[in-house]
Amino acid sequence: MNLIIDIGNTSVKLAVFLGSNIQESVRLKTLHAKDIETIKKRFPDLQYSILSTVSDINKDVIPFLTGNFEYFVSLDTSIPLPIENLYQTKETLGKDRIAAAVGANNIFPNRNVLVIDAGTALTMDFIRSDNRFVGGNISPGLNMRFKALHHFTKNLPLLSETDTFNQLGNSTENAIISGVQQGMIFEIDGYINHLKLKYPDLTIILTGGDSNFFEKKLKNSIFVNPDLILIGLNRILIHNVELL
Repeated sequence: MNLIIDIGNTSVKLAVFLGSNIQESVRLKTLHAKDIETIKKRFPDLQYSILSTVSDINKDVIPFLTGNFEYFVSLDTSIPLPIENLYQTKETLGKDRIAAAVGANNIFPNRNVLVIDAGTALTMDFIRSDNRFVGGNISPGLNMRFKALHHFTKNLPLLSETDTFNQLGNSTENAIISGVQQGMIFEIDGYINHLKLKYPDLTIILTGGDSNFFEKKLKNSIFVNPDLILIGLNRILIHNVELL
């Protein structure tokens, strides 16, 4: 059994995998060794673990993982991947982006796949049917766009997403909501349509904290998988265990 740990910008996700299937997942604000110990007591067959983090972690976590698992690895650029990474600046490639790409390739091998991660940032990454990660785009996420309009202007209010909005805003608040939300929808659909001109068989996977918001608002057919990064990290872990 595998323990997958993903420490992102705003929360910590932990998942227990048996093979390729999630047995349990939890979300925490911070991670301590005692949290891992609690999970390990419930799942004594846990042998392997992988950690992906974009921020500092409590100093008791790494020693506990190395001392209580048969094999532990922390994701970095030196870790072998089950797909080929064509990104030119691998040292700057977000761990969540490459993990999501591996997860998408694991679900749809030998397919042209676009991964859309709607989170703090909006990333759109492409994996070719020859199982190669090509790269993609990064732009501000939904909440970041609302905050930017408020922060960089004197009079615009700070707003947040809403499921109901007009095509044309008839007030300043409605205009902001319409502009931000429709702008992202058009951006995503436009990028998909452009990529489909070259790859008409394109498969699209949507993930990230705002995936539920965009799921039914996009015109293109998509698959939604909120656990895509966890699935990718699990696949990377299995790949490295197989290389032992």
